[in-house]
Amino acid sequence: MNKPEEFQLNLKPRPVETVSIAIPKDTLDSLQKVAVSRDMSVEALLKFYIGQGLRQDLAKSFSERVLQSTAEVLSRHIQSEEEISQIIQEIRAATNV
Repeated sequence: MNKPEEFQLNLKPRPVETVSIAIPKDTLDSLQKVAVSRDMSVEALLKFYIGQGLRQDLAKSFSERVLQSTAEVLSRHIQSEEEISQIIQEIRAATNV
């Protein structure tokens, strides 16, 4: 029988900085409950939420840059601003941007 391949995750340490934030008590209580249900620390849960939100914002920013570049390219080939706007709106609708 073949041995399953070992998976090794090599994370390079990144510089960190400690920050202090004030969180409403009821929010902290909720975070603690969610952290327990996920079998993780509140700190890990906060890092997860921050990372998740950051990735979403960065993806949205990237999408906006792509749409802006698309509009610029279209403007070199299509004279009608209205037509360009309709194309960009159609792309936004199709990709939920």
